[in-house]
Amino acid sequence: MATSSSTSDSTSDPSSERPVSVATSRAQAAVNASAVRSVDRELLQCLRSGEPKAIGELTKQLGVTATAVRQRVERLLEVGLIAREKVVAGRGRPTYHYVLTPAGYRRAGADATELAEAMWAEIVAIPDGDVREKLISAIASRLGRQFAAALQSDADGLMDHDKNKPACSCQTNDGDEVSFQERMQRLTSMLQTKEISASLIEATSQTDGVLPVLDIEACPYPSLTAAAGDRSMCRLEEQMLSEALGEDVHLSSCRMDGDSCCQFSTKSDSDTNPTSHSESD
Repeated sequence: MATSSSTSDSTSDPSSERPVSVATSRAQAAVNASAVRSVDRELLQCLRSGEPKAIGELTKQLGVTATAVRQRVERLLEVGLIAREKVVAGRGRPTYHYVLTPAGYRRAGADATELAEAMWAEIVAIPDGDVREKLISAIASRLGRQFAAALQSDADGLMDHDKNKPACSCQTNDGDEVSFQERMQRLTSMLQTKEISASLIEATSQTDGVLPVLDIEACPYPSLTAAAGDRSMCRLEEQMLSEALGEDVHLSSCRMDGDSCCQFSTKSDSDTNPTSHSESD
């Protein structure tokens, strides 16, 4: 049903040339803390109620000029934190309202660190080992599927941009399988956008039979791995990465064993590496 808009919003918005769309996983993955300015966070806070708002309403609420609001809107549309809705009222010009995307709600919401820490502490404290491991495995699998879906979405975006370029998935547009090294490269880039200190140690030659190794220089979740000797997070990360890459990944080096960093490689590659650690218990 058509809705009305205030007089100050009766003209078409300068950003209306682009079609309305919910942010893709690729755009969401590109958003990190440095990509959203403090003034942009103020606009996100204005939209937390879930009520679509027009430029005029945002201008009044933020106490800035309409031009400044449009600049913020453009930035947030670009990174997929807000979406635009077209509103038609009568025979006049359409207006545009703005809402948060799922990624926008996550960015505008409260810090979930304390909640995650409390939930993880309760999980690792479950006395029944089978129940505990099944729950951790389910969490790892879900996270891995989310990464895999984001990689596939990235692939679809690349294919739309260049029809002759292979997608970022397990298969190219010709049906050929994309190399494990390429999948690792793209997953590494995705982890970096999430502020995880990840790098890839790549094979020096495509024919030397050595597969790439994912290097995690610092623990992504230090507050969740504080318990000395607890390797639950190690097992979770192994399964999560395996699910995301579609191939078994092994923690071949671990900071908990005194190594300088945590490294993940395929099980087939780590089996041939005499320096690799035994699989975590």
